[in-house]
Amino acid sequence: MIALIQRVKFAEVCVEGMSIGRIEQGLLVFLGVEATDGENELQKLSQKILNYRIFSDEKGKMNLNVKQIKGQLLVVSQFTLVADTDKGLRPSFSKGASPEQAKALYESFIEMCRLEIDTQTGEFAADMQITLLNDGPVTFSLRV
Repeated sequence: MIALIQRVKFAEVCVEGMSIGRIEQGLLVFLGVEATDGENELQKLSQKILNYRIFSDEKGKMNLNVKQIKGQLLVVSQFTLVADTDKGLRPSFSKGASPEQAKALYESFIEMCRLEIDTQTGEFAADMQITLLNDGPVTFSLRV
């Protein structure tokens, strides 16, 4: 399971011109699910994201997590994160979960996060447009 997280001042996801999820300060999380992923990976990754210290404290050091700053999450499914790009000029998605498995794990991930923090979402498998203001910029790739 892979997450690309971006510290944002705001982020919004739209489908067919309609806003379906919007956050203010917090994390934009692009989530990629691999065929080998399960509940164990979900638990590890959700806890890592929620507790990852990438927000500045009063001294300007990255010592605070998204919960400590009372931030929000915007979680967007992103199957291209699991692409194999090592060979050739076209990505391979053979490591990716099936759409059914990916959707179930994506929805479980969201529910885990919602137990601890305000979490907005994109729409699984939709053509989405994302608007964001990256804060820093600060972006990390996390894998479990």
